[in-house]
Amino acid sequence: MAEEPSNIKSFPGAGTGQQSRRVPQNLPAEQNLLGAILLDNNTIERIDDRLQADHFYDPLHGRIFSSMSRLIERGQLANPVTLKSFFSAEDDFTNINAEEYLGELADGVISIAQAPDYATTIYEAHIRRELISIGDTVIYDASHPDVDVPASTQIETAEAALYRLAETNQSGSGLRNFDSIIAASINQADIARKSDGNLSGTSTGLTDLNNLLGGLHRSDLIILAGRPAMGKTALATNMAFHAATTTRTGEMAAPVAFFSLEMAAEQLGTRILSERAQIASEQIRGGKLNGEEFDRLITASNNISAAPFFIDDTPSLSVSQLASRARRMKRKEGLGLIVVDYLQLLTPQLGVRAENRVQEISNISRSLKAIAKELDVPVLALSQLSRAVEQREDKRPNLADLRESGSIEQDADVVMFVYREEYYLSKREPEQGVRDTMEDYNAKHEIWLQRMQSTENKAEVIVGKQRHGPIGSVNLHFEKQFTHFSDLKDSTHMPDAF
Repeated sequence: MAEEPSNIKSFPGAGTGQQSRRVPQNLPAEQNLLGAILLDNNTIERIDDRLQADHFYDPLHGRIFSSMSRLIERGQLANPVTLKSFFSAEDDFTNINAEEYLGELADGVISIAQAPDYATTIYEAHIRRELISIGDTVIYDASHPDVDVPASTQIETAEAALYRLAETNQSGSGLRNFDSIIAASINQADIARKSDGNLSGTSTGLTDLNNLLGGLHRSDLIILAGRPAMGKTALATNMAFHAATTTRTGEMAAPVAFFSLEMAAEQLGTRILSERAQIASEQIRGGKLNGEEFDRLITASNNISAAPFFIDDTPSLSVSQLASRARRMKRKEGLGLIVVDYLQLLTPQLGVRAENRVQEISNISRSLKAIAKELDVPVLALSQLSRAVEQREDKRPNLADLRESGSIEQDADVVMFVYREEYYLSKREPEQGVRDTMEDYNAKHEIWLQRMQSTENKAEVIVGKQRHGPIGSVNLHFEKQFTHFSDLKDSTHMPDAF
């Protein structure tokens, strides 16, 4: 790397201990940047805000930069006189007085205007040093394999390290002109206007839910929560498979990555076949099919086998592995939606050591939101609810029931709950009490039967949080034997306010 010219004669700390190997660095650029800031403290506002003290090759330069930054942030002057008190004789100025060296930095500046370029040069050199470090680690780990660590895990560890480095290298869009923001908003409105269902996001395949959400929006983290047996996986599968295979006017099919940490891929495939062929999944698993049903099953499989629907059923998947595989799929196949079943079965990023379960879940939810933003796709993550729901008379879930961490609610753009009253009513069939007459018992049983009939094959999706729009609830039809959610036949209403 070509070095910037400098009028400074000495390099006090000059990469101590790293002389045996030439690594990317530019000491003159570091000196000229520090000198420019010493001459004009406002220079720090014009340089890349990603630059940190530990990005400097010379540790002493990093300390000088850190001290200057803290002084300037407090509104104080940073110059050789004010800075010298932060450095003692123990600092390695190589026989040069601290104030004298700081003065040399200021006096040796070639151009203050070039300070942003110096900062970029320093940051780029730091990134290249980090890449060399990762490469060295990969070579060492591959050359000294651990019997308990398979090669595939080493690949994922390396990818995770590169991913973390790439994340720190993201400068972001910064402050954007309002004109460009308005143009993007108009574009979204135009997409929704031209869509047959007035959607600006990926369709769920459910009319009332689409009306309430406007579809599943890119870069959003959507949480679908519920107690066991409510149908979370079934609803997520229905929505995801619709997204991958839709032929509705105005809707575009999108490749889907479904990470199934609880259910095997074959089981998930059987569910989808059952729903599409309208044959109970237990019949398919048990081989209890007549000729007509088997033909129907084959026809359904032929119709959907080419769908861009990809399932990964790796157990104990880490967020880093999920990100790596989703990134790879987007590059090779394209990607329109990620589904995670379910969030609590993920493990934190490789290399992250959480002190407790709450911190683990916080790390996972933040990471899923970061994946949604990086890949610009909706991430639909299923979540368990706490047992507190079972202790209440009204079993409808709410945001307080999200299990193990409030960070799920905080990180999510949308939180939905699936609730089936029929499930709870079926467990509360009245029994004849000791003092109940037969008439009393029959009256109670009749009321129970009426409630069962009114809730039969019905489900409710409750939207408890939505950054982009209103909260509310929608009623759906749920066919238990086919694990199939659909619009209620008599549902012509807008979603009820919740």
